[in-house]
Amino acid sequence: MQSASASTDRTLPGMALMAFCMIVLPMMDAIAKYMATFETMSPGQVTFYRFFFQLVVLTPIFFWSIGSFRNVKRPWMNLLRGALHAAASLLFFTAVKYMPLADVFAIYFVEPFLLTIMSAIFLGERVGWRRWLAILVGFAGAMIVIQPSYAIFGLTSLLPVACAALFTLYLFLNRALGDADSPLTMQMMSGMGGTLFMGAILVIGHQAGQTDFEMSLPSSTLGLTLLVILGSLSGYVHLLVVRAFRMASLSLLAPFQYFEIISATVLGYLLFSDFPTPSKWVGIAIIVASGLFIIWREQVSKRLQ
Repeated sequence: MQSASASTDRTLPGMALMAFCMIVLPMMDAIAKYMATFETMSPGQVTFYRFFFQLVVLTPIFFWSIGSFRNVKRPWMNLLRGALHAAASLLFFTAVKYMPLADVFAIYFVEPFLLTIMSAIFLGERVGWRRWLAILVGFAGAMIVIQPSYAIFGLTSLLPVACAALFTLYLFLNRALGDADSPLTMQMMSGMGGTLFMGAILVIGHQAGQTDFEMSLPSSTLGLTLLVILGSLSGYVHLLVVRAFRMASLSLLAPFQYFEIISATVLGYLLFSDFPTPSKWVGIAIIVASGLFIIWREQVSKRLQ
């Protein structure tokens, strides 16, 4: 009985911590949209600072806690993980520059469907007809959100789908890395890999004359402060997410990811006067319902094994 009680004591704080993280994380994307809209900073430059300041705020803690780079078990894999995360973030930040936050998040949430598909193809995991049907329904919901966005924004409306695909690869790499390195090490190395990757991308994009890769410094104290907050949030909040997953099971915490749509909608309305149309709310509801069904069926399948 004591063991069950201890588990419950950790589960509830874990759920609360996950909910808090999912509400806070869209603030990163709101900052990116603000910097592109009001500070006229390119998405590429914002993405660079996002990983640079993550590296800056986590490096002192890394050396205090871990001690040395010699203690990193898989440095190259961690750097690759950071580069993948940076590429996904670049696509997302570019999308939020042109599109409402809620629209981008809604389209991005095809990620659970892509993860299920890739697990079936590359890991040989069994996916029953119910989950395949949920995937089709979820994509239909995404199309309801994308269709009017595509008419307005063109190919830009597909950037969140590409972002979701890259983030799915990032999650697969996380699985490959396992527990070889601590979460702090992985986040610090992710900051380093993302900074190096975005530095190279910025130089190439700037030389090619692409406006979304223009190189610039913060033009105001507020802009610099927001970029530091962006990097700090990205580093520390993701560490809290890892902690939440150690306190409660995946099946309990996964649905909390959809809190991001709520937070993104509120921030989009308050900061940019963006609010989803009724048809987009229908698409969002279909995506969320399909994603929750997939999570539920996965847990049922595990219990039947």
